[in-house]
Amino acid sequence: MLFQSPDYPAPLSETRFHHWLEAGRASKMPYAYMAILWDELEGAYQVLYLEERKEVLALPRYNQSPERQTLIAAYDLYTEGKIA
Repeated sequence: MLFQSPDYPAPLSETRFHHWLEAGRASKMPYAYMAILWDELEGAYQVLYLEERKEVLALPRYNQSPERQTLIAAYDLYTEGKIA
């Protein structure tokens, strides 16, 4: 499980995480990044694929914004390195 601490709203299964990585890599769109968002109204994680790092950096952060969907973490789709 990922995000198992009081700093995050809920844990995320590694199976779902890897499924999201594979789906982003398999997309016909040239995505480079995967952002994991927390949707406050749904009470669930959502995934967002992005082409440019600046798009990731522009997302509102969890616990720092009143937006409905906020960034929990972002990863490079190919190296799996955490970038945010």
